[in-house]
Amino acid sequence: MKDIMLKIVGRQITPDAANEDQIEFVTEGKIYEKDQATYLVYEESEVSGMPGCKTSLKLMGDMIKMKRFGESVGLDTVIEFQKGYRYEGFYDTPFGAIEMEVLTNDLVNNLTPDGKGSIDIDYHVSLKGLSEGRSKLNIQII
Repeated sequence: MKDIMLKIVGRQITPDAANEDQIEFVTEGKIYEKDQATYLVYEESEVSGMPGCKTSLKLMGDMIKMKRFGESVGLDTVIEFQKGYRYEGFYDTPFGAIEMEVLTNDLVNNLTPDGKGSIDIDYHVSLKGLSEGRSKLNIQII
């Protein structure tokens, strides 16, 4: 297990592409290998709106599995990203779990075996009956 610094940039793009909200933060994390997968683990922050939450990314080939858990999420949230793949699951809110659907438009994993590089994920998310939008996530190991 190796200590790392991560720069995380998340962008939400409105359906008409007129507005774009962006959050950006730098945090400490860990990277390690287990069962032929690479794991990145980091704490979310006030900036991300999920203080007290931990995010784990499991990278295996052309798939990334994101898991969020901790005191600020009542129900662990899991999302699988794979280009062209539609993932169905649940997103936890203060009012209960909502059905969620995620379609990965693009996924680029440029991490090197020595733990340097970046990950880019471009995806559409639909929270049944509430909202729909496009998001882009960039994670750099710095």
